Amino acid sequence: MTDKTETFAPAADAIEALARAALARIPAPFADYLPDIVLIVEEFADAATLREMGMEDPFELTGLYSGRPVGEKEGFAPGEIPQPDTIHLYRRPLLDEWVETGVSLEALITHVVVHEVGHHFGLSDDDMHALEDGVA
Repeated sequence: MTDKTETFAPAADAIEALARAALARIPAPFADYLPDIVLIVEEFADAATLREMGMEDPFELTGLYSGRPVGEKEGFAPGEIPQPDTIHLYRRPLLDEWVETGVSLEALITHVVVHEVGHHFGLSDDDMHALEDGVA
């Protein structure tokens, strides 16, 4: 009898597990502000999100931070209900980039998560790269 093994692209729950592992490696003081961040893995960004980002191709967007950056948390307008800080990861574009670049899926997801966390803190691209170097 032959042992037949089939390999499939990682499902959303596997991508989420890799993203949560990346979040867990983010050092203090940044980690102190992340315990309530919501993580959502979807196949693609919806049409409204793509329009808002000025994109037509859904494969262009691998992740997105939504919410107020840490420095803008105070001063909500009367009656404004604060939305939770959320990192959206888009599975199909992530998988395509993984295949195209040859970068490990763990490294790619860490890169995207750190980039989106960087938006949460209002970091520059250089600061995001330095943070990523500490997380990798």
